[in-house]
Amino acid sequence: MTDEVAMIVEEAQDSMKKAILHLEAETTKIRAGKASPSMLDGVFVEYYGAPTMISQVANITVLDSKTISIQPWERNMLGPIDKAILQANIGVTPQNDGTQIRLFLPPLTEERRKELFKKASAEGEQSKVAIRNIRRDAIEQVKKMQKDGLSEDAAKDAEDSIQEITDKYIVSVEKHLQAKEKEMMSI
Repeated sequence: MTDEVAMIVEEAQDSMKKAILHLEAETTKIRAGKASPSMLDGVFVEYYGAPTMISQVANITVLDSKTISIQPWERNMLGPIDKAILQANIGVTPQNDGTQIRLFLPPLTEERRKELFKKASAEGEQSKVAIRNIRRDAIEQVKKMQKDGLSEDAAKDAEDSIQEITDKYIVSVEKHLQAKEKEMMSI
């Protein structure tokens, strides 16, 4: 394999790794009955005119497996944080006691678990599509190189190794989703 072809294969593999990392980040936001500060990662609050992540304006701690505590650094941020959590529609109603906000996670119903798993499955499908698009782009680059003089055997070998890497990452997505399903469906 030439250096250029090896670089295309390596870039494809790196991009596929990023797709898996993105999947992992997105599925951790989907709560599986356990309190996690990452549930609030996509929630932004208006802070001096700029949308800011809650973790940048407050201390977020997990008190127990069903409770998250949010203690803003400035007391006047309690209202905006409360409002931002409600608008984010994460399935939890904030409890404001004047000094901190607590989120009590209700136990998940079977229906809600299935709904959350569908959401996780959709993320998994997006990751698979991204991986396949990366494969397609890499193979197109190899075919372009073949037109520019790369031998047919070298092109075929490159395509095979790209396909092998793609299969490996698709299996990784499936394993990740199976683990998430097991986590979500256990009571």
